[in-house]
Amino acid sequence: MRILVVEDDAQIGAAIRARLTRLGHAVDLEADGATANTLLRVERFDLIVLDVMLPTMDGLTILRNLRSAGSLTPVLLVTARSAIDDRVSGLGFGADDYLVKPFDYRELEARVQTLLRRNTGQASNVLHVGALAIDRSSRLVELDGKPLSLSRQEFALLEILASRPQRIFSKEELLSQLFSLGNEPTTNAVEQYVTRVRKKLQGSSVEIRTARGMGYQIATL
Repeated sequence: MRILVVEDDAQIGAAIRARLTRLGHAVDLEADGATANTLLRVERFDLIVLDVMLPTMDGLTILRNLRSAGSLTPVLLVTARSAIDDRVSGLGFGADDYLVKPFDYRELEARVQTLLRRNTGQASNVLHVGALAIDRSSRLVELDGKPLSLSRQEFALLEILASRPQRIFSKEELLSQLFSLGNEPTTNAVEQYVTRVRKKLQGSSVEIRTARGMGYQIATL
């Protein structure tokens, strides 16, 4: 999934980015509030981790602008321990959850996964498509009851497709969700990952189908 982290503390921002990247997400990091606000007008994300105290534009203003524009993107608000008013205002403006500094990064990961799961309409951390089971919490995949070895990007691709098995994802959509800004390869990279995952699904009842001119969809035979 594609996540935007807006955090002006370089150390915290880098740590959040590293943790979420290890979970298989494409993570963009912005330290400036106004820059993040502009980015959100032109780019789509699956989740935003948003600090309240930011230079040039505070997080609550960014959140208010986001909701005023009609965006339903989940927002995890990050606030200082003493800033109760910020938390109340943030929830009032449309934040989906909040995290208080200092926080345990394991809690951050859990809250991020919960919001992403909720956004895709899933009640469990485990996605099922036929004989395929994807545990988004442990980052483990089983096919026909046996472990399936995947790289980080292969896991991310399978997770995106399995989160909405009825939907066809275009190459451009997959590209934007698999890679962060400034790190986007060509759409050929998507084709390569699809080819690799297809090989690992061979012989099972699950396949990745190509909708000509439209994109890819996961399905059962």
